[in-house]
Amino acid sequence: MTVSFFAAALSAWRAAHVAVPELRADSAPLDAMVKLSIKAMAGARTAESLGAEREGTGVVLDGKGLILTIGYLILEAESILVVTGDGRVFPAGVVGYDHATGFGLIRAGLSCRAVEIGSSAEARELATVLVAAHGTAGGASRACVVSRRRFTGWWEYMIEGGIFTAPPRFEHSGAALLDADGKLVGVGSLWVSDALETGAAFPGNMFVPIDLLKPLLDDLLAGGRRREPARPWLGVYSEEIEGHVVVTRVLPESPAEQAGLARGDIILGVGGEPIGRQSDFYQKLWSSGEAGTAVVLHVLHKKLVRQLTVRSMDRMAFLRPWRI
Repeated sequence: MTVSFFAAALSAWRAAHVAVPELRADSAPLDAMVKLSIKAMAGARTAESLGAEREGTGVVLDGKGLILTIGYLILEAESILVVTGDGRVFPAGVVGYDHATGFGLIRAGLSCRAVEIGSSAEARELATVLVAAHGTAGGASRACVVSRRRFTGWWEYMIEGGIFTAPPRFEHSGAALLDADGKLVGVGSLWVSDALETGAAFPGNMFVPIDLLKPLLDDLLAGGRRREPARPWLGVYSEEIEGHVVVTRVLPESPAEQAGLARGDIILGVGGEPIGRQSDFYQKLWSSGEAGTAVVLHVLHKKLVRQLTVRSMDRMAFLRPWRI
């Protein structure tokens, strides 16, 4: 279903300002939302974009201190502190991380009530939901699901079924999205300006659907990452502009930089196949083989079309050595 601008705006206002009898999530264990304070290791490659010190929310999943959050918070973490709702502080370690979905798992020696995992497939458009964060990050507030669709990010990231909500929350990183029964259906990732995707500004948040975690959870607990081979990663940021994939940044020391890709280049094709959308770029890149495969890019560079061969890599291998 495509939600109209008027219906989305009215439903978002209603969710935020009018009591909603069908929402029973207020009885959810909000003390399961913990604050995360992370310090990145010296020389972290993610420090420039994510900061050397980061804060966000984690969601307790079991009685043994397993905590789910959005993964970018814990990348290259040197130390992680978990602060409970009553002010207790615990050190934590990284359990697992998955770049494809964006989920991160940590564990701390705490004991508190856990949130039950629900079904993100049931988070339908125009449903009222609860966005829950640690008390110092805004606590809980109501929102409306205004869109369910594919999300394509500029950092070689794409997921299906992203959950877009409004009104927006600025303290969104790692926040829990709870359905009417108080079950976890998503984890907060981003503030977006196009939650509705109508061509007009409609700010909101994007939550990663919890259903993407379910087939990965055992892998992450057992080995820190998914078992299947890592997909190829280039180290390029891009943006789709008028039907063209334009390079906006090339990460230093990345495969893309080593191959000569530059800011302002337009990626025309992958492996001899033309692309027009960012989603086309990612699909063809990831279907070209495992991490380490040579990826042939056809690029418009300063009015000249050239062919570049990029030796891809596993993104995890690009990060500074850190322990999972």
